[in-house]
Amino acid sequence: MDSTVAPDTPAARPIGFRPQAVLFDMDGLMLESERVLLECWRQSASELGLALDDALWLSMIGVHDAASRELLRARLEPSRADALIRHCHALYDGHVQAGMPLKPGVVPLLEWLAAQGVPRAVVTSTRRERALQKLTICGLLPHFDAVVGGDEVARPKPAADPYLLAARRLALEPAACVVLEDSPTGVRAALAAGMTPIQVPDLLAPDAQTRALGHRIVASLAEAQRLLEPSLAP
Repeated sequence: MDSTVAPDTPAARPIGFRPQAVLFDMDGLMLESERVLLECWRQSASELGLALDDALWLSMIGVHDAASRELLRARLEPSRADALIRHCHALYDGHVQAGMPLKPGVVPLLEWLAAQGVPRAVVTSTRRERALQKLTICGLLPHFDAVVGGDEVARPKPAADPYLLAARRLALEPAACVVLEDSPTGVRAALAAGMTPIQVPDLLAPDAQTRALGHRIVASLAEAQRLLEPSLAP
């Protein structure tokens, strides 16, 4: 996937205000978990004798558990869909326990934001308990002031609810927050909350519809940091 954006395009313009917090998605943005999960889906389908293409798995990126289950049940008889989910989750659990690889640049970015006195929060579609487990095992949890899980809101991403809850927990106005997301679903949630998103695509390159949202798009977390630096300079 080529998600590179030329530095002089609107999609890569610096942030024009000093953010009061930076909110992070988790899977695919900070953790190299989407590729791991994709392989678990592939292996599970193969071992269960199911012919399913990657487009199905990719359509579930950034989507909460209940919606993912519905996507599978639309393609498979419910008992087979549930068996596939159980098999995939069992495989994935082993990877979670071993610790997910971190995305390049995430720790330097978090340490730099902390040095600037900028609060950080995780806002994920993953269940809170599972998110805390992942963040703890990979050593990222101490970097954050708050964690919002997908099971803590009535309407998950792409609705605004998860990001609005994070703003309340940080006692900040939504408009004062910058969001880092990898998926179009997360970008739409951030925009719906009135926040400023920067997208760092992972498995899904932004299509024309996503780019038409007019948000910032960069190729890496290091590039995202460069967009933030002018606004947070002493």
